[in-house]
Amino acid sequence: MSLSSLRSTRIAGFTLVEILVVLGLIGVLISIAVPVYKWNQERQKVNAAILDISVVALALKGIELDNREFPAELPEDLRKLDPWGNPYQYLRMQGASNGAKRKDKSLVPINTDFDLYSMGPDGRSVGPLTAKQSRDDIVRAANGRFIGIGADF
Repeated sequence: MSLSSLRSTRIAGFTLVEILVVLGLIGVLISIAVPVYKWNQERQKVNAAILDISVVALALKGIELDNREFPAELPEDLRKLDPWGNPYQYLRMQGASNGAKRKDKSLVPINTDFDLYSMGPDGRSVGPLTAKQSRDDIVRAANGRFIGIGADF
């Protein structure tokens, strides 16, 4: 058997360098894909909270039309958990102390009718939206003209 015939019958395969290059590329793709996937999941939770707050706020407006005032507490059928497993927070402005109201950066209440919000991913919140614990809250502000992340208001 000649040397040229041995070369032609050689088994095809991958070299160690080729396998390492492919594994490196897979690692790079995973390192890009995982953070994008996690960001997308969190964005979906924020959008779900915005939708929930919109639906509950609309129901509260209907109650106000029927009774000429907002309920003192969130009715049982409107009590839900936010996407992070915490109950939505509600406060009727009529009769509420100024310290209990959510406030903007100028310490002005963000609503005049009612506050409705999620405490966000960290599950913590304080009155002013500028506080670190409140920046990730999903809030209803400007009497419903804004529903979104507290840091964006």
